[in-house]
Amino acid sequence: MLTVDFDRLRVGRGTRFIDVGAGAGRHSYEALRRGADVTAYDMDEVELKGVDEMFGALELEGEVPPGGSAAVRVGDILDMPYADGSFDVVLASEILEHVPQDDAAISELVRILAPGGILAITVPRWLPERICWALSDEYHGNEGGHIRIFKADALEAKVVANGMRFTHKHHAHALHSPFWWIKCAVGVDREQHPLVRTYHQMLVWDMMQAPAATRLAERALNPVIGKSVALYFQKPL
Repeated sequence: MLTVDFDRLRVGRGTRFIDVGAGAGRHSYEALRRGADVTAYDMDEVELKGVDEMFGALELEGEVPPGGSAAVRVGDILDMPYADGSFDVVLASEILEHVPQDDAAISELVRILAPGGILAITVPRWLPERICWALSDEYHGNEGGHIRIFKADALEAKVVANGMRFTHKHHAHALHSPFWWIKCAVGVDREQHPLVRTYHQMLVWDMMQAPAATRLAERALNPVIGKSVALYFQKPL
């Protein structure tokens, strides 16, 4: 389940790609399948161990084009151990809403991006997120949880203030918004609630089968209730 458009990122063989806040690695795997030089960067050492194992599995299955490579690195977004301009593409997907010092984090993302490179940032969209917060304090009021709700234009302004040029915006995962509204309404930890379980089964089916009908429905609904907003920027030469 990808939140960003890899064709728009222009990820290909030899692209120096870093996935900041990689989590379970879904975007890192896609970059590796395209032959990029991938770094999965996150604070969670345990989760990165699983990502590293999956990198090895992808190579064994022959899914990595010649020249593709991947590594994991544990670290903090506020102090990344890379020289200025180290990467052609920098991705930060669903991470800034967790970071108290978001301005400092944005500055680091821009710093490690090479001139001419592309930065993509995704965060929960304001309206679906605001509904979740209204329905449940538990959804966001926990250690490591969401500490702010971004408006896309405000986030765009923060990144542009760091010298970047805004290029594009889109929304994603509209079918996931009702799932989280249901979870917030019945209790975020009640995974076996009939409504939660049934909707989750539908989402899994949709991701596995990718039927045309739901793809069309999601594209139509994304501008209205897309769970995430993706912003794209380019660093001037």
